[in-house]
Amino acid sequence: QVQLVESGGGLVQAGGSLRLSCAAASQFVFEINTWGWYRQAPGKQRELVALMRDGLNTNYADSVKGRFTISRGNAKNTMYLQMNSLKPEDTAVYYCNADARLLGRGDFDSWGQGTQVTVSS
Repeated sequence: QVQLVESGGGLVQAGGSLRLSCAAASQFVFEINTWGWYRQAPGKQRELVALMRDGLNTNYADSVKGRFTISRGNAKNTMYLQMNSLKPEDTAVYYCNADARLLGRGDFDSWGQGTQVTVSS
């Protein structure tokens, strides 16, 4: 019901920065209650990286605190993950997630297709 499209992944050296973007779109009127970034490294389970609730409250995995920042765009249908001081262990496919409320239709949980982030040592 809500489509999410990520962009901004790529290859970067350790210590570098990347900014991921996630754009939400739907044929219905909607609002995003909770935005999230998750990641999955090869052979590992998908894990939470950062959450933003109600456009204000944020939570981060301990492994990224102080290095990553989740933020929402002014248009409210976009979300960003600024990643600084990247480490090789941050290498993973990063997924955007949104808990959206569609007007008159209820709440839906949506996932993007993922974007690869590779950090070289």
